[in-house]
Amino acid sequence: GSGEHPTQALLDLYTIKKEHGGVDDLTISLMGDLKFGRTVHSLTKLLRMYNCRLQFVAPNQLAMPDEYIWPADKIYQDLNEAIDNSDVLYVTRVQKERMQGSEDFDFSYAVTTDHMKKAKNDMVLMHPLPRVGEIATELDSDPRAAYFRQMKYGLHVRMALLYAMIGNV
Repeated sequence: GSGEHPTQALLDLYTIKKEHGGVDDLTISLMGDLKFGRTVHSLTKLLRMYNCRLQFVAPNQLAMPDEYIWPADKIYQDLNEAIDNSDVLYVTRVQKERMQGSEDFDFSYAVTTDHMKKAKNDMVLMHPLPRVGEIATELDSDPRAAYFRQMKYGLHVRMALLYAMIGNV
């Protein structure tokens, strides 16, 4: 639907399960454009079906809409406050094409090598791609960077969805 991306959410959930072995008891941080980002809206709805903790990291102008926030959720404006206890960090780009007017957001929320030094050794770094500066390219070789694996998993998940819907044509 409008403002959501359910097939991306399914492949994101698959990625979390594949990388961590499950979803329950994880702390999952969503960072970036949480207001206009369709992927995070759908993923949040899907994650509500599991026993996990959600943390939202964004500037006020791009905060997660209230309809997706539960009382137990943690809300931050600084990744440094959330990264050390994150099992998954899901990063999105600013959806400039969805913004009305010429609002200029000072969006310097980018994952750096310094952030990753504070992260857990088994944290999974995800991004729905394409990225536009939200993750330093030098992190591509970090084994915790799962976004290219996430992209590969997406092909399999979407093929399975098509097969489930239309069968063996």
